[in-house]
Amino acid sequence: MSSALDQLKQLTTVVADTGDFAAIAKYKPTDATTNPSLIYAASQMPAYKNLVDAAVKYAKDNASTPEDQLELALDRLAVNFGIEILKEVPGRVSTEVDARLSYDLEGSLAKAHRYIKMYEDAGISKDRVLIKLAATWEGIKACEILEKEGIHCNMTLIFNFAQAVACAEVGATLISPFVGRIFDYYKKQDGVEGYSKLEDPGVKSVTSIYNYYKKHGYNTIVMGASFRNTDQIEGLAGVDFLTISPGLLEKLQNSDAKLEKYLSVEHAQAQDIPKIHVTEPYYRWALNEDAMSTLKLSEGIRNFGKDTVKLEDEIKKLM
Repeated sequence: MSSALDQLKQLTTVVADTGDFAAIAKYKPTDATTNPSLIYAASQMPAYKNLVDAAVKYAKDNASTPEDQLELALDRLAVNFGIEILKEVPGRVSTEVDARLSYDLEGSLAKAHRYIKMYEDAGISKDRVLIKLAATWEGIKACEILEKEGIHCNMTLIFNFAQAVACAEVGATLISPFVGRIFDYYKKQDGVEGYSKLEDPGVKSVTSIYNYYKKHGYNTIVMGASFRNTDQIEGLAGVDFLTISPGLLEKLQNSDAKLEKYLSVEHAQAQDIPKIHVTEPYYRWALNEDAMSTLKLSEGIRNFGKDTVKLEDEIKKLM
């Protein structure tokens, strides 16, 4: 019998959530996603020291002040990882804008343009790159501009339905709603050990977004992310994409559980789902009214920012 992972690949596009090329090569996903935390973790592995050293050399050769060299080394390292990942996947890699720019529209645009130029200078088409932005209002506006320029975006740290709708309305290529972090919040609030597969709050959130998109004809890809267990993954079988950590990919590969397709375009289109329009006031009020989303969005940005600072500290030692 086919493994659960092989079955899942028949229902959903599987993406590897890692910066570790060996893991990507092992599980053969279509795409790969990275973030500052994953890049920091991978950069600590001896196998990838050459990428760090190359980024530092590039920065020293192309920037003059210590501040500019540090920023350029960080950017180059993110792209170096992306270039290597693209040797292992047939599809795209997501490269994340510095989390500290999450409320800076112009800064986010400048960073995205720098990433794309670096990729293109390495002979990689912008069509193989997703610029990853936090789904703050400023991030969503940056996405709108970039998508009009033909630069594809992955909108991340999605916890709230209004975030997801706003991203679709500006034409985002892909969104990453965070199943596991929603689960963490409600598990603690409800004082429970867990939930059944289809009653998991994170699974329900992604399902509602998927159904809304398919009902109203949005082309934005829904990619479930941040999983705590394989039940959450299996409960979203049929969603467009799932980005999965190596540990959970291993569990799926070693499982022969029979998967059921829970999400489909046909089922979504048969539902009665009213269409809404998300303005900036609507967006901000929706997050204000949602304690979980407000907490998890700010927490996610802070934590990605902390790991970026850790990476900066490591690079400073080499400058």
